[in-house]
Amino acid sequence: MFRRKPLKAVISKSANGPAHPEAHADAGAHKVGLKGSKTWSMQTYIAGVWLPSLFTRRKGTEGAPEFPAVPDGRVGITWIGHASFLLQFDGHNLLIDPNWARWLKVVKRLKHPGVKLAHLPAIDLVLVTHAHFDHLDRRTLRKVAADQPIVVPFEVGNLVHDLGFRSVHELGYWESYKHGQLKVTMTPCHHWGARVLHDSHRGFGGFIIQAAGRTIYHCGDTAYFPGFKEIGRRFDIDVALLPIGAYDAPSGREVHMNPEQALAAFLDLGARTMVPMHYGTFRLSHEPLDEPLQRLYSCARANRLMDRIVVMEEGMPEVF
Repeated sequence: MFRRKPLKAVISKSANGPAHPEAHADAGAHKVGLKGSKTWSMQTYIAGVWLPSLFTRRKGTEGAPEFPAVPDGRVGITWIGHASFLLQFDGHNLLIDPNWARWLKVVKRLKHPGVKLAHLPAIDLVLVTHAHFDHLDRRTLRKVAADQPIVVPFEVGNLVHDLGFRSVHELGYWESYKHGQLKVTMTPCHHWGARVLHDSHRGFGGFIIQAAGRTIYHCGDTAYFPGFKEIGRRFDIDVALLPIGAYDAPSGREVHMNPEQALAAFLDLGARTMVPMHYGTFRLSHEPLDEPLQRLYSCARANRLMDRIVVMEEGMPEVF
């Protein structure tokens, strides 16, 4: 018996998301070029990072967590791994950057997702921050798609509209989408959105998610940039999901935050709680997998911020 191919969903285009450089700058975003530094070496990356990863056994287990009841005015957060999260607001389930891939083409996943796909609750809405393979995994999205909406940055819709989603909503910077009690706003960042070399027109950013009196910020991929202060000025953020890994990039470009920069961003945002992400799953740069968390702890202790940081374990839900 043949499975019917999903119909292509209609893409709702952004009203203010043109991809020319001025549009990024006007919104406070910064688009990083694809050219590496003069000192970068592919041979060094292959020998020091890629080859050892191939012979490293995957850690962790895929579980079947008992998702807690989430009281009114609270949010349940489950870290799946890397930048993938499940958010639960009073019966509404939202996935951000879902990725269950074992490989990113030739890059091996070194820690299993914390939750089996089959044990996810029914998903009401999916968000994807940008088109990079570690954030937009078409195979995972096809399995997650169940005739619900998906929200993506501008010019990313044609990568997901044939996967089984009911509708695709592209957002420009500071644009919002409402789904029931959920409100999602796309925010600028310091990164780039090309999935392959020739499609640098694609958008990239983070998301503010508001529901049940809570405000959650997932910044996607980003280097440290002044725009965090503007995001904090516009939104009263309860929990900031901030990346702390992949900062020693093989190309030498400044495209991700190190742990100290992530803490600086946290303070700029004025958020109440920080949850670190984007470490320990895929080795995308030269730093050891366990270094980001060690540096985060050291910096947080020095700045008396340990009581405002929640380090989550993959597959273990917590209520905030």
